[in-house]
Amino acid sequence: MTKSSDYLLNVNNIEVIYDHVILVLKGVSFNVPRGSIVSLLGANGAGKTTTLKAVSNLLQSERGEVTKGSIEYLGERIDQLSPNELVKKGVIQVMEGRHCFEHLTVEENLLTGAYTRLGQRSQINDDLAMVYEYFPRLKERRKSQAGYTSGGEQQMTAVGRALMARPKMILLDEPSLGLAPQLVEEIFDIVQKLNESEGVTFLLAEQNTNMALKYADYGYILENGRVVMDGNAADLRDNEDVKEFYLGIASGERKSFKDVKHYRRRKRWLA
Repeated sequence: MTKSSDYLLNVNNIEVIYDHVILVLKGVSFNVPRGSIVSLLGANGAGKTTTLKAVSNLLQSERGEVTKGSIEYLGERIDQLSPNELVKKGVIQVMEGRHCFEHLTVEENLLTGAYTRLGQRSQINDDLAMVYEYFPRLKERRKSQAGYTSGGEQQMTAVGRALMARPKMILLDEPSLGLAPQLVEEIFDIVQKLNESEGVTFLLAEQNTNMALKYADYGYILENGRVVMDGNAADLRDNEDVKEFYLGIASGERKSFKDVKHYRRRKRWLA
C-alpha cells in the first residue's frame, strides 16, 4: 500500500469554474506517487487540460479558478503559488501544442528552461549534454530555428526545455497530438527512460488511451469534468468498458442494438 508520504502530488476534490459561472471540473481527486507515470485519460473536452492547469496554476490567464478542494505538492498547499514559484519547486508543465519560441534556435529554446538557475553554468552545460543524449535529433538541429523544425522535434524541444529546469514532476499535455505514430512511440519511449533513469515523475494528459496505458503505471479516466474510473494501467487495459469505449475493441461478435443498450446501462459512469 502506498503511504501518503510517498505521493508527490495530492489533488483533493477540486472544483474549477471559468468566468465565475462555467463549472468545468466537479470534485476531481487523484494522487501521483513519486517516481511514477500517471495518466489522465478521456475524450477532448473531458477536463484533462484544465486539471493540469489547475495544478500548475495557469488558470488565471484564462479567467479560471479553483473554487473548492485543495492541491498539495510534497505535503504543501500550492493553490496560491505563482507558476514561477512552482517551477522553482520542481513542477513544470509542457503545454499542448508545444509552444516553442519559433524565432530562437533549438538550443536557445532549451536554455530558456534554465532561466531560474542563475549561477549554475557548469551544471546547466551538463544538463544540456544530458538532454542531447536523450534527444540526439535535437543535437543535430541545435542551431536551427525552432519554427522550422518538425512537429516531433518541437515536442522534443518542449520536453527538453522542461528538463533543463531540473524538475521533480513534469505535467505533459497531449504529447501525441498531431504526430505520426512512429514519433509518438519514440517520445513515449523517452518519457519512460526519463522516468526510470532520471527519476522524473510524469502526470500525463492524453487522448491516445492505448499509448498512454502502455507506458503509465496508473490511470484516471475523466468524463464531463469528473473522474469516472481509475486503476492500474494493466487493469484498465483489460477492463471491458475501457476496451469498448476508449480502445475501440469490442469482445466477441458484433453487438445488436439491444445488446448495445444493455452494455450502456452497465457503463457505470453513464448512470
